[in-house]
Amino acid sequence: MSLPNFTNFLIEKGGLTAEEVLQVTPFMRTETVANNAFLLKAGEVCSHSFFVESGVLRLYALNEEGKENILQFATENGIVSDRGSVFFQEPSTYYIDAIEPTVVVLFDEAFVNEVAKVNSSFRVHNEKLLQNHIRHLYKRVSLLIGASAKVRYLEFVQRHPDLMLRVPQWMIASYLGITPESLSRVRKALAAENFKSN
Repeated sequence: MSLPNFTNFLIEKGGLTAEEVLQVTPFMRTETVANNAFLLKAGEVCSHSFFVESGVLRLYALNEEGKENILQFATENGIVSDRGSVFFQEPSTYYIDAIEPTVVVLFDEAFVNEVAKVNSSFRVHNEKLLQNHIRHLYKRVSLLIGASAKVRYLEFVQRHPDLMLRVPQWMIASYLGITPESLSRVRKALAAENFKSN
């Protein structure tokens, strides 16, 4: 299977050469995930990170009433995982499923070790990616705590413009921590200000 996005990721973000990518190709594991199919369910131990070659994944939790709280979307070139479950080998409290048919590359510590044998600087690049992800999570938490629904929505549109037509509005509302009705009001108010979301 051709994996142009993951190949570019390893070269541009991982510091590998094209020849080094060919060396680690035999260790790549891919999976095609059907719409609404799960890669992880609460109670399972997450053993991989998932790179999205094509499609859309989401990570979410269920509250006591069974309502979904979406923490992350991942589209092409995105990575999603329950890092706590992976690192501590503890049952996850999250779900990861596909919103549309999705091709993922699964990578775990064994794959990272193989890549590091080929290119010793890969671990440094991988650590930088992880720290950057943590930085974005902090910003997201700050927005959820202190920003208005309008500001949260504008940030979402700026960061994920490709999701506006690929994800149901109720999922976007869940990600923003607001009701679908509140999201509708925000969109109408922005439309009145001649804002165009797509």
